[in-house]
Amino acid sequence: MAARRSRMSGDFKLRRTLRNIHATMDNELVPVMQESANQILATMRQLVPRDTGAAAGALKAFVSKSGLDAQIGLRGKKDNRRFFYLKFLEYGTKGYSGGKRSGNRSRRDTNKSDGASFFGKYPDIPARPAHPWLRPAIDVNREFVLANVRAAVIRSLSKASKGMSDG
Repeated sequence: MAARRSRMSGDFKLRRTLRNIHATMDNELVPVMQESANQILATMRQLVPRDTGAAAGALKAFVSKSGLDAQIGLRGKKDNRRFFYLKFLEYGTKGYSGGKRSGNRSRRDTNKSDGASFFGKYPDIPARPAHPWLRPAIDVNREFVLANVRAAVIRSLSKASKGMSDG
């Protein structure tokens, strides 16, 4: 499951202004975004279904240097390949009944074989219910994160406006 990318709502001028503030002075957004990302990450780790706990340990939080982007979840190709099944836990599966083709047409019950090679059966795979953990972790922390980020943006902008008016 790819890491979630959170974008601040608003226009591009605000993002550019915050990026310029980050380049010229201390940005208050980075520590607030890191704290918010860590809180969402902790909630994700609590909610993810556990068998061995390896998937919960692979979840990570990353905040960009400017503090404008945060990625929370599985990061990197290796972890995405190793824990590919997390998307099936999050959304559930439809299941598969081997006796039907598309259009609900019947399929032969015999094995697929040419006499020398066995090509497999049509298995009956049961549907699995969804156990959401990704979206609820974001929803639970949404108000906390938005309030903190809003306050940090206001502080950064007021600090920048005072600094620009003094000089």
